[in-house]
Amino acid sequence: MKQLMTARQLKLAVLASGRGSNFDAICRAIERKDLNAQILVLISDQPQAPALAKATARGIEALPINPRDYSGRDAYEERLVRELEARQVDLVVLAGYMRLVGKVFLKAYEHRVLNIHPALLPSFPGLNAQQQALDYGVKFSGCTVHLVDEGMDTGPIIMQRVVPVLDDDDQETLSQRILKEEHELYWQALQLIAEGRVWIEGRRVVVKAD
Repeated sequence: MKQLMTARQLKLAVLASGRGSNFDAICRAIERKDLNAQILVLISDQPQAPALAKATARGIEALPINPRDYSGRDAYEERLVRELEARQVDLVVLAGYMRLVGKVFLKAYEHRVLNIHPALLPSFPGLNAQQQALDYGVKFSGCTVHLVDEGMDTGPIIMQRVVPVLDDDDQETLSQRILKEEHELYWQALQLIAEGRVWIEGRRVVVKAD
C-alpha cells in the first residue's frame, strides 16, 4: 500500500474549462483555513473561460493554454507538464476540465491528478451524468472524487457523497443539488490528502484515521 502524499501544505494547480465553481469552493475552503493548500496557478484550455477571470480576481496566476496552438495532444500536454513542473505543483485538480487527460500528463503526474464527477461512479461516466441518472430511473445519485487514469471517469475512488433523486427532479434541479455537495466534497478529499491520510493499493483507496 502506497501513501498518496505525506502530510504537507498542498501546492495545487487547477485545470478548468468553464465557470470555475469548484475552483471557487476550493478557494473559499483555503481562505477559511479548512484546507491546508495553496493554488499556484489556474490553467484553462479555453482562453475565454470565466474561471480565468475568477483566478485573476483572487490574485492567482491565470494561464490560458489553447490546445489548438499545438500539433496534437502530446505536444499540448508536454507544455502543461512544463508549466506545472516549473511551479513544483504537488497535485493537479480538474475542475470542470472538459478534456480527457492523456499518457504524457499521467506519466508525469501518476496518482496526482484528481477529478470530481457528478454521479456515483462507476455508474454514469462521461457527459450529462445527471440526465443519465434521471433516464435510468435511479433513486440516488451523487458525486465522486477520484484519481484520474486514462479512462473516462474510471480512476480509483477517494470519496463519494449520496444525493437523493426526487420524483419531480429534472436535470437542472438534480445538477444544482449535486453541485452543492461537490463544493464540500472536493476540498474535504484534498484535505485528507494534505493530512497524509490517503493510501492506495491497486484500485482501492484507503483513508486512514488521524
